[in-house]
Amino acid sequence: MTATRSPSIPEQFNAAQYFVDRNLDEGRGGKVAVLCDERELTYGEVAELVNRAANALGQAGVERLDRVLLLLADSPAFVAAFWGAIKLGAVPIPTNTLLTSDDYEFLLRDSGARCLVVDSILLGKAEPALARLATGQKRWGDLETVYVAGHALGNERLSENQRHSERGYKSFEQEMAGSSPKAPAVLTRRSDPAFWLYTSGSTGRPKAAIHRHHDMLCCLEYYARQVLGISPNDRTFSTSKLFFAYGLGNGLYFPFGVGASTVLLAERPTPERVFEVIERHQPTLFFAVPAVYAAVLHAPHQPLHGFNSVRCAVSAGEALPAPLWELFRKRFGIAILDGIGSTEMLHMFISNRIDDIVAGSSGKLVPGYGARVVDEQGSELPDGQLGELQIRGESQAAGYWNRPELTRATFRGEWTVTGDKYIRDERGYFWYCGRTDDMMKVSGLWVSPLEVETALLAHPAVMECAVVGVIDSDGLTKPKAFVVLKDTGGDQAEIEAELDKFMRSRLPAYKVPRSIVMTESLPRTATGKIQRFRLREAH
Repeated sequence: MTATRSPSIPEQFNAAQYFVDRNLDEGRGGKVAVLCDERELTYGEVAELVNRAANALGQAGVERLDRVLLLLADSPAFVAAFWGAIKLGAVPIPTNTLLTSDDYEFLLRDSGARCLVVDSILLGKAEPALARLATGQKRWGDLETVYVAGHALGNERLSENQRHSERGYKSFEQEMAGSSPKAPAVLTRRSDPAFWLYTSGSTGRPKAAIHRHHDMLCCLEYYARQVLGISPNDRTFSTSKLFFAYGLGNGLYFPFGVGASTVLLAERPTPERVFEVIERHQPTLFFAVPAVYAAVLHAPHQPLHGFNSVRCAVSAGEALPAPLWELFRKRFGIAILDGIGSTEMLHMFISNRIDDIVAGSSGKLVPGYGARVVDEQGSELPDGQLGELQIRGESQAAGYWNRPELTRATFRGEWTVTGDKYIRDERGYFWYCGRTDDMMKVSGLWVSPLEVETALLAHPAVMECAVVGVIDSDGLTKPKAFVVLKDTGGDQAEIEAELDKFMRSRLPAYKVPRSIVMTESLPRTATGKIQRFRLREAH
């Protein structure tokens, strides 16, 4: 598909200069860029923080293409460190803040990061990893500098700063305060590495997708402008965090790309906090994953006009079931735009539109992207047939760091293998049918977990559910459902029988789960995706 508008990106291009400095050049220095709790930062103040961060990193010996691991909550420190590293020509790596110290040790070793910027509230989880990095005379192996962010500079925290200094850490705020507020952007090319994002893979060690300086501008132009219609008048609020590819666009480079404002929430987005933030800051664009929409819907206390300021709500991360979409529309009067993107493509490549929504579908191709549905031999299938989705577009990652085999398997020329099963109908709408490794073949027929889950969610007693394939005594795959009920009272055997009857009235017999397990919650990744492999392991 050909885009109606294509971004014009010069060969010499530094993303920080475009997304930060350009706002000053265009007269938005006094406009609010970031709102975070009680704090507001203008674009002028952000630009100064970014420059100070770039200079502080440079003084620590960080050079062009050096990796800087960011273990930070959504905050002004994240904004400064991310853009500051890019302006310096270095490569920031936003990192999942919910991982273990073993994970952080792996990421530090795998990335070869020269510098770590860690939030003070996360230092306790990072320190065991730092201790294990020690080699010979090197305190942290190849890692040379550890900045601790988020602690105050006043006398009341002086002792904490002293302890950090004794351990060899530096205060990120203090180092920035002592650095120049001016910094030129390093000359980089649009195809140079700008940042990495580690995938939140459901199994195995994560892998880093290498994104280039021009990738964010492509996503801004093709999706944020042409699908969402984002403008300087918008105010974004993303419950998905900045370390997540989806959240990085929603909460940082989309608003910065047009001179809009972003609302950042450092802590977990509980329904109560979501409603508080919306009431206080009145965002116009709201981004979440299906689990957050479900939690908001089932919150015991909901403001009467909870989403009145929101002109557009977006869902991604996993498919949004049609019953959940309908419930949210009825309760809050908002038709959620569901779509699909990936870490490898950076953001959305298929999406519903504000004036063109088909509930339960992922929508149509985003301008600037191409798609094909292929069979197991890689041959393109006609509309209406189930196959694996492959995507092409300018925001495609350059590959995975230090993973040549996976790079070859995923990036096949201009096409990126998504690992998602899809059907494209004759009208051009794409229908998600599950991950390639989540699909089940029952009695020789493909069964989509999403289809069974959608049927289950239509029952008024079901709040959440997940369906996986399990192997029976004959070695055959059968669907099994894990269900979270809205009301845990009542006889479970009666409820199971009722659900079985309910599904048999809506699904072919081979798609009906052979067993149902009632559970208090479903295992999820930090980005809200159901960890189906854990459910399969629990069998």
